[in-house]
Amino acid sequence: MKYSEFIKELRNKLFLTQTEFATLIGVSYETVNRWENEKNEPSMRIKRKIAAIIKENQIEVEAK
Repeated sequence: MKYSEFIKELRNKLFLTQTEFATLIGVSYETVNRWENEKNEPSMRIKRKIAAIIKENQIEVEAK
């Protein structure tokens, strides 16, 4: 699974818009949009935040 698909799937499982997801992890809407459109990938710091959200919410996602 591409990281762009992973982010979109996670966001949808959390029932969040790109703006809401961005606020949750401390980035801009534009940043999340770039991730989902395969322009960039999150930094390791942000990936750790995302991992914590996954664990905290007990969400099942396909590994990248």
